[in-house]
Amino acid sequence: MTALLRYQADLLLRSQRWLAPLLLYAVFLGVGVRTGEPVLGALGYTAAPVLPVTAWVVRICLNQEPPAVRNVVAAAAGRERAHLAAVLAAVACATLLGVVAVLGVTAVSDLRRVGPFEAGSSGLLATVVCVLTGAAVGALTTRPLVHSRGWSLVALVLGSLLALVTTGSPAQAAVQAMITGSRTASVTMPWPALAGALALAAAAAAVSTKATARRE
Repeated sequence: MTALLRYQADLLLRSQRWLAPLLLYAVFLGVGVRTGEPVLGALGYTAAPVLPVTAWVVRICLNQEPPAVRNVVAAAAGRERAHLAAVLAAVACATLLGVVAVLGVTAVSDLRRVGPFEAGSSGLLATVVCVLTGAAVGALTTRPLVHSRGWSLVALVLGSLLALVTTGSPAQAAVQAMITGSRTASVTMPWPALAGALALAAAAAAVSTKATARRE
C-alpha cells in the first residue's frame, strides 16, 4: 500500500492538476480571512472550504490514470487496493494543505481571548472533519459510481454544499462549533463530528472500493 500511495501522490504532483484546487482554497482564504480577526471564527472559515477542495482532489486522483494504465496497476496490485490508495493519497494531500492553513491563520489571528494551543487544536480537528467529509463526497461522486464527468462535477458541487449546510453533517457541526466558540470565546473540540466524519468517510470509501471491483 505504501508504494501505491507514493505512486498516486507522485502522479498528482507531476500532473499539476492540484494547482486548481490549491488556488481555489487560496482565494477563499484571501477573501475571507483578515489579520487580527478572532481566531476561532477565522479557523472555522479556514476549515469549511477544505471540504470541496478535498472532494475535488479525490476526484482528480481517481481519474488521473488513463484506463490502460489503471488496468495495469490493478493487475499488479489489485483493483480495490489501487482505488483505495488513490483516495488515501488525496486525503493526505488535502490534510497537509489544511494543516498548513490552520497554522498560518492561527499565527495571524487575534489570540487575546483564546489560547493558541486550544484554538489551533480545535481548528485542526475541524479541518480534519471537513477533509474526511469532503473525501466521502469525492468518493461518491466520481467513478466508478458516476462515470459522466459533467454529472460528476454537478454531484460534487451539490454534495459539498449540502455537506456544509445540512444539519447533522459532521462538517456543518464542526464549523458551527468554531463559529459559536468565536462568539462566546470558548473552545469546543468537535470530537462527535470527528467520529461521524470518520464513519462517513470509511463507509464511502468502502462503497466506492467495492463498486470499482464490480463495475470496472
